[in-house]
Formats: sequence, C-alpha cells, structure tokens
Amino acid sequence: MIIPISCFSCGKPIGHLWEKFKSRVKAGENPKKVLDDLGLERYCCRAVFLGHEDLLELISKFKKF
Repeated sequence: MIIPISCFSCGKPIGHLWEKFKSRVKAGENPKKVLDDLGLERYCCRAVFLGHEDLLELISKFKKF
C-alpha cells in the first residue's frame, strides 16, 4: 500500500509527512513523539501512519509475466 495523500476519515493532508515520519522512526525515535511533533493529533490520522506497512520495495522486485 502506498501512503494516502489525505486521511481516509477526516480528509487532512498527511502524505507529505510520511518520509519525515519514516526516517525519524528508523533513526530510533519514539513514534508517539514523532507523530506529536508532526502535528498529527487525531486518532484517524495516527492510525494511518501506525498501521501502514511499506511494501512497495518488496513488491517492485517481482515482475508480471
């Protein structure tokens, strides 16, 4: 799944925050603190980030025959 441009429930634009979130969490920061710093306060927006599994790199290895 690719991160959506806006939240499914409230419509707030969140797509531009994904790279910042991913890099900071990968660096070892607490996801709760990162989401607070990015301004994601609604539980629907937070759920999109916390429930997202980045599979694009894995899927791109396979070709359709």
